[in-house]
Order: sequence, then C-alpha cells, then structure tokens
Amino acid sequence: MAFPHRPDAPELPDFSMLKRLARDQLIYLLEQLPGKKDLFIEADLMSPLDRIANVSILKQHEVDKLYKVENKPALSSSEQLCFLVRPRIKNMRYIASLVNADKMAGRTRKYKVIFSPQKFYACEMVLEEEGVYGDVSCDEWAFSLLPLDVDLLSMELPEFFRDYFLEGDQRWINTLAQALHLLSTLYGPFPNCYGIGRCAKMSYELWKRLEEEEDGETKGRRPEIGHIFLLDRDVDFVTALCSQVVYEGLVDDTFRIKCGSVDFGPEITSSDKSLKVLLNAEDKVFNEIRNEHFSNVFGFLSQKARNLQAQYDRRRGMDIKQMKNFVSQELKGLKQEHRLLSLHIGACESIMKKKTKQDFQELIKTEHALLEGFNIRESTSYIEEHIDRQVSPIESLRLMCLLSITENGLIPKDYRSLKTQYLQSYGPEHLLTFSNLRRAGLLTEQAPGDTLTAVESKVSKLVTDKAAGKITDAFSSLAKRSNFRAISKKLNLIPRVDGEYDLKVPRDMAYVFSGAYVPLSCRIIEQVLERRGWQGLDEVVRLLNCSELAFTDMTKDDKASSESLRLILVVFLGGCTFSEISALRFLGREKVLMSSLDVFLSGMQESDSQLLRRCLPTTLLRAGGQGTHLGSREPEERVHLLPPGCFFLFMKYSPC
Repeated sequence: MAFPHRPDAPELPDFSMLKRLARDQLIYLLEQLPGKKDLFIEADLMSPLDRIANVSILKQHEVDKLYKVENKPALSSSEQLCFLVRPRIKNMRYIASLVNADKMAGRTRKYKVIFSPQKFYACEMVLEEEGVYGDVSCDEWAFSLLPLDVDLLSMELPEFFRDYFLEGDQRWINTLAQALHLLSTLYGPFPNCYGIGRCAKMSYELWKRLEEEEDGETKGRRPEIGHIFLLDRDVDFVTALCSQVVYEGLVDDTFRIKCGSVDFGPEITSSDKSLKVLLNAEDKVFNEIRNEHFSNVFGFLSQKARNLQAQYDRRRGMDIKQMKNFVSQELKGLKQEHRLLSLHIGACESIMKKKTKQDFQELIKTEHALLEGFNIRESTSYIEEHIDRQVSPIESLRLMCLLSITENGLIPKDYRSLKTQYLQSYGPEHLLTFSNLRRAGLLTEQAPGDTLTAVESKVSKLVTDKAAGKITDAFSSLAKRSNFRAISKKLNLIPRVDGEYDLKVPRDMAYVFSGAYVPLSCRIIEQVLERRGWQGLDEVVRLLNCSELAFTDMTKDDKASSESLRLILVVFLGGCTFSEISALRFLGREKVLMSSLDVFLSGMQESDSQLLRRCLPTTLLRAGGQGTHLGSREPEERVHLLPPGCFFLFMKYSPC
C-alpha cells in the first residue's frame, strides 16, 4: 500500500509493467492469425482480460466479434476462429465439436487455441483423440500475474486449491515457479526467502532451478524487494474459515469480489441497472475504509458526507473567478467522490440487512468460543440449530470445519449427528462435499488415538521439554492432528486484554477479528521476519506438521539497499482472505511507523523518549475471487468455502 504522505516509506515497484507484458504477448499471438477473426473467451478469463486489454484494443488487432465459450453451437460466420481458454478437458471437447461440425458441413476455417496461463499435454491428447489436432494451431499466453492493486497481485487460478490441496495435482507448481521467476527477472533477485509447506518448498525448488538454467539474467541486479515469504494455505485453515469483519472482507462475502471488482445491483446504485465498480486504491472512499473494522465504517462515511457537503457549500460566497476555478478544478472530483460515497453507503446498508437477518453477532460469538476452546457443547448445539433453521449452507459448513480443526477432529457421535442433519437440511448431494472436506483435512472424525490428547498434555507437564517432544511425536504417529490449541498458546493468538478491545485504535492484528484472534498465517510471517528465519520456532513448525517443509534462504550479497530490505512479498499458495490482507497491511504500517519512531527517539534523552513512548499510541494511523469448489454440484453452484488461487501481497516492514 502506498504512503505518499510518508517520505521515509519505501516505494513499491511499478507493476504496470506486468500488464504491458501480458498485453503485448496477447497482441503478438492474435496477430499470428492475420485478418479478421472472432474470439471465443472462457467465462473466468473475461474479467482478467478486461483488466489487460479491453474491447477497443482487441478491435484494433482485427478481432471482429467476441463470444463466450459455452456448451452450444457457435454462431460465428468468420473464416478464422480464435479460442482463449483455460487448459481444461471440457474446453478441448467443445472446440473439437465445433471443428468436427464444420467438417461435416464441408466448411473450411482456420482455428487457433490460446491456452492461459499454459498448455498441458493432456489437452493436446484430447484434440488428437477427437481427430482435430492437425486442424488446430495451439499456443499459450503466459499470463500468470494480474495486478489488482498497488500492493496486490493475483494469479487468478480458481482451481489451484482444489487441484493441489484436494486432488494432489501438481500441474500448477510450474506456473507458480514461472511467476516467481518473472518477478525476479523484472525486479531483481530476492536476497532473503522463507517458506513453509510442501507446495511452497516444491515451488521454491523449481523456481531456483529455473534461475540456475538462466544464470546471468538477474546477476548483478540491485534487488527491489528484500524478502519473500511463501505460505501454503493448509498451514492455516482456521483463519480462512473465520467470518470476516473488515469492510473489504464483508463486501467480498456479500457481493463476491472478482478480479478486483464487484457488481453492485440496483438496490445499491439506486437505479434500474447494476454497476461494476473497481475496488482499489484509486477509489478514495474505499481506500480509507477497506481495512477498517465494520463497526467504524458508518461513522467514517457519515463524517465524509458532512465534509463533502461543506466543500459544496463553499460555492455560496465565491465570486465569478473563484467559481470558475472551483468548477474547473474541484467540482468533477467532488462529484466522483460523492458517487462513490453513495455506493459504499448503499453497500453498508445491504451488508447490515443481510448480517442482521443471519444473526451475525451470535455467529461471531460462536466462532470466538471455538477459537478459545470454551463452551464447546453450546457451540455444537448452535451449529445444529443453524443447520436445522437452514440459515446458510456455507456458514454451517464453515462452523463445522472450524469446530473440527480447533478440536483436532469431531468425536464420532458429533460427526455422525452433524453430517446427518446437514444432509437432511441441504440435500444428499452434499455427500461428496463431506468426502472432499474430509480428504482436504477440513472436516474429520477423531480416531481412537486422538482422544489421548488430554493424557499427552498431562504427561508433558511432568517431563522435560525434550522428552515431551518425543511423547508428542509418538501420539502424532497415531493420527495427524491440527494442534491448533498448542500453536495458539505458543504464538499467543488469543490476545488477553483488560476491558474492551478498542477497535478504533487497534493495538495489534487481532482487530481484523474484533480483537479475539490474531491470524495464524500473519503471526507466523511476523515471527519469521523478526527472527530472520525459523530459529526459535522449531516447536511451532513441528506442531504445524511441517518439520521438513520450512526453509530459509539468505544470500550474502550486500547489494540490497536499505529501502529494498523494507519491502516484503508474501505469497499465499492456495488463496488468502481480505482479513489476512488487512492484518498484513496493519503489520507493515505498524513496523514502518515504529521503526521511524525508534530513529526519532534515538536522539532524545532517555526519560523524554520513555514518556513519549507511553503517550504515543502503537499505531499512529488507523486503517486479504470465487470460492474454492469443494461441493458436488456444477461449478457455478458449488459451495464457496475458502479463497482460491495464489495471491502476492507486498508490504513495507521494518523489524524493530
């Protein structure tokens, strides 16, 4: 996130270069099919394509008409057809059916298939099996990183989580490694690299192999980014399952943010039409409230409305010259801000109506109880009631998964009871959903070995830490557990505060969950960056079941400037939530500000500096696509439970 008002804050790299590269490559591929052509685009590539090359640019390069790839005959009369698709088997069968239909009709056309972000051998095999491989030319558009904001990149791979973490399919590892290689090529090498998780380790090793094969490209370059952190999504499922309460997260939960934009319906726009709104730092109203706890948003918007009205009222006392300057310089900006303010007020009202209807406060209270390990029986009863009332199938699943992970699996009786009630309420087609959740480790049933957790805890207190570790390893061999309670205690994920948590001036990252919980993923990142590695976190790594999957790579090259060392790239493999994005933005602001404060205080007398520290709040400034398909229905109807894809978040950070 940019901080233009802070001259000492490091500047983020210019990511518009990524868009230009993607656009130029696409234009090159289209021009390989000279003359007029019709372009068929897969649905989930339309929004990313619009961010890279709009319709006018495509028209300039002889794209005549645009069609959506769907399972019905093509109405195109063009002699050249170009298909921009994901490397999926169903797309190959669709293209093959069009080509064969033309053959049956005796029609000759040229066909070109552009795979994004890469083509797979299996797709070419399907075209060969269908007998059309010789009629189609294939190419790939290596578009793997889309800048969504000044500090956020997305790979826009909605199937990444399901393919890797559910099916064990590693086909996207190469795409991820290529994306990391592209970043290091454009912005210099990364002096310090940290990671945890199997996917992170494989991606890192393949990325380094690519670097070795093209040795010399980044050699001698001054790094622009000092640290990179790779984190697997399955290291922290808990955070992704908790309800979001920051504004951007609630907008995503309510309206579904896709590719950095959201569709606001007529009830928000106060008109007959829906409106697509881009949500990024250029939206001044959104930029100021995106990371705020929702309880603070209405107050801010109310104050913003009063300020706008005051600026409009300034016109009354103006002379002709002043009025001319006002109209030419300020009026357009005020009208734009007024329009955006109206949209976000409408969005807040819609969110409030939906959450009030769902009894959101009770839901949050239950989640907090599960995180803290209190009132488990009452929480289980609430989940049963939630299911029986058919409030929300997604929220019911999230609560069940949260209960399972925080308690190291459900006891058999509760598992059978909740599963039966869910299937009766929402339909037997969710049998596959439960199977998928179990395979992914999100909703499991306790094995006999898991019931020994309490015994293990008691025995551990009677022996040394080393012996306790061996005992725990022995118990872990019986069944793989989430160990959330032990990890929470080690990393202090549940803050202990006297009185009520102040959400207006938050003291730590826990504010993104109303002060009840610090996101595990963000705490891990904070600890690793402060320690410059995994030293001292051996017990945490073991509890995460990642003893062999945590790595640190620190180069001895001293070419990195102090500015670049303050820039961190955090890569979430499998998607992240807007709560995590807000928490890391808060952490980056906190560390940048406190680092600057340390420099300032170093020139003061000790008594004065201590007094200033006590008086100064810890934070001087106040403030994360489609969901992962784990269901059994068609893609557009499947359950949205976790965030998909891979997200690259940049933050400014200065360890104190």
